[in-house]
Amino acid sequence: VQLQASGGGLVQTGGSLRLSCAASGFPMDYYAIGWFRQAPGKEREGVSCISGGSTDIYYAESTKGRFTISRDNANNMVYLQMSSLNPEDTAVYYCAADPGFVMCLNGQATVSTTWGRGTLVTVSS
Repeated sequence: VQLQASGGGLVQTGGSLRLSCAASGFPMDYYAIGWFRQAPGKEREGVSCISGGSTDIYYAESTKGRFTISRDNANNMVYLQMSSLNPEDTAVYYCAADPGFVMCLNGQATVSTTWGRGTLVTVSS
C-alpha cells in the first residue's frame, strides 16, 4: 500500500486548495480513504473519510460545509477540496487507507490504517 498526498501550499484566509491522494499497490475500491491533519503541538485529527464505494462519508465538525471529499477509483485518486480556509486549518495533511469501516464512522485511524506522506497547508491571516 502506497499513498502520496499533494496539493498543499500557502493560501490566504478565505482561500481554497485541493489536496490529492494518489494510491497504488492495493485494490483501492475496497479501502476507505481518510484525510487527517496534524498542526504543530496538537494531536492528529481526522478531517474526512470516504468509503470504497463512496457510500459513507465522514467530516469533522470543524470542516463540515467547507471541505468536500471525493474519489476516482478508476484513477486511484482521492481528493479533498477545501474552501473558506482559516489559520486554524494550518497543518500537515495526510491521507490514509483502511480496509475497514471504522475510519469513516468516526474519523479515527485503526491498527489497520496505512499512512502516506503528508503535504503542508499553511493559511495566512
